[in-house]
Amino acid sequence: MRTKFVAFANDLLPFTRGKTNKEAENFSNFEMSKITAWSKENKVGFIEAKSKIMLISRRKRKEV
Repeated sequence: MRTKFVAFANDLLPFTRGKTNKEAENFSNFEMSKITAWSKENKVGFIEAKSKIMLISRRKRKEV
């Protein structure tokens, strides 16, 4: 399973894994599109602009 969800009150936290940052980004975008579609179908207010995404990685960042 690539994505796990944790829900609390009116918050939803999707945790997505990928072998690369780009792969994780693609999975996240796919899951967000499903969440957006579900919210429209069920007439649930969802403001995508208020959503935040944070990348967490075990890899060391290269200094520039």
